[in-house]
Amino acid sequence: MLYAVAICFLAGLGAGLGTGFAGMSAAAVISPMLITFLGVEPYMAVGIALASDVLASAVSAYTYGKNKNLDIKNGLVMMIAVLCFTLVGSFVSSLVPSTAMGGFSTFMTLLLGIKFILRPVMTTKSTMQSVSVRKRFWQSVICGSAVGFICGFVGAGGGMMMLLLLTSVLGYELKTAVGTSVFIMAFTAFTGSVSHFAIGGAPNMWYLLLCVLSTLLWARIAAKFANKASPVTLNRATGVVLTVLGLAILAVNYL
Repeated sequence: MLYAVAICFLAGLGAGLGTGFAGMSAAAVISPMLITFLGVEPYMAVGIALASDVLASAVSAYTYGKNKNLDIKNGLVMMIAVLCFTLVGSFVSSLVPSTAMGGFSTFMTLLLGIKFILRPVMTTKSTMQSVSVRKRFWQSVICGSAVGFICGFVGAGGGMMMLLLLTSVLGYELKTAVGTSVFIMAFTAFTGSVSHFAIGGAPNMWYLLLCVLSTLLWARIAAKFANKASPVTLNRATGVVLTVLGLAILAVNYL
């Protein structure tokens, strides 16, 4: 039992830091650890990870919103596009053989971490707000559609893709990008976890409770730190967290 508690705590620690700092989906960390170390069935492991993501993303979004680092209007537009095109991607994926790309999310996490260390996002809020409302709306629709389709087709990478597109394409400064990303992830994770449990049945409640509480705790700590940090410090901290998590997940999956 102590072994299971330790694994769930460590999985939640990694997932919570990834969520609070970078809007990363808990599934990228929790799923491989539950599968590898506790022998949880993969479909159920993803359900537990998504359920852990719901409260962690919600409390992170609340923290970012309280510090005025959340774009709810365009976040809702992107969320609707993500949810719709996730269904489209899933349908297309069912028609195409051998679409498994399990390492996609892991490699993206690692590369994005290195990117934040070497090329930090230094966009300011004034620059971000200079974009016209109409342009921002259509950017949100297009980017949300792309994220949703790839998530549905590949089955992973939503949080990382949103962060990359929000900072690189929509021109968000890092804190607002993470705040908007976790806001979207709270709803998408809830939808995903409910569907997983509805199809796969009830999960191991101890694993679920331990993962949810650990992820929630560390997401709260990371989000509070991130909102108080300077842009340079936040970029470096986010980069280090993502790089370490990417390497750790690679080690779990392939070693």
